[in-house]
Amino acid sequence: MPTALITGATSGIGAAFARRLAADAFSLVLVARDELRLARTADQLKLRYGVPVEVLPADLATEEGLAKVESRVREGVDLLINNAGFGNAGHFPDVPAEREVRMLRVHCEAVLRLTLAALPGMRERDRGAIVNVASVAAFFTRGTYSASKAWVVNFSQSAAAEVGNPRIKIMALCPGFVRTEFHQRASMDTSSIPGFLWLKADDVVRAAMRDLALGKRVSIPDLRYKTIVAVGRLVPRSVQEKVSQRIGR
Repeated sequence: MPTALITGATSGIGAAFARRLAADAFSLVLVARDELRLARTADQLKLRYGVPVEVLPADLATEEGLAKVESRVREGVDLLINNAGFGNAGHFPDVPAEREVRMLRVHCEAVLRLTLAALPGMRERDRGAIVNVASVAAFFTRGTYSASKAWVVNFSQSAAAEVGNPRIKIMALCPGFVRTEFHQRASMDTSSIPGFLWLKADDVVRAAMRDLALGKRVSIPDLRYKTIVAVGRLVPRSVQEKVSQRIGR
């Protein structure tokens, strides 16, 4: 039975990955900060799918939490889902520096270190996969959040090229707006986001697993967002910035 480790596994895209991989008969290692919610999620998955589920409470924004997960990854996983992340309420440069640094640690340092922890075992076994959850925001200018996600995309592509083994897949997943707790936790007003732009977490994961199987290094779920990214690359940066300020800020 292959093993998958998922960070940010108790809600949203992380929980959708947990359901999908449990249904695919993966043994799971679930990582999140909320220990009680983590245990409840694990019990539900065991009951419904009958797979082994290990829980690992950890805050990836702390050295202690990150080192604990890093150690578990080194023990061996077949699939690593770097999904943990959050957004800050407010706009750059009004957000306090410590909150911005916390975001960069979760979005960038944790992704880097957990990927590095997973790769030796994958290279030894000559197989494995890593999905780093980024965002469509990576392709646009939307403050520190989009900058951190742009790093995730570039890093994933670069790591895949450097490893150079088609049996070890590294992919950046770039969803758009997804119906999760993400925006509520960040106290973000989503009233300006058109209804047709919202995606379901299970649909995002379904597309991600398909693209991973196809060996893609960047996955943009849904034709709507593929079109948005393609058009965004053609328009001047100044126009991108104005649109970003009006939608989903």
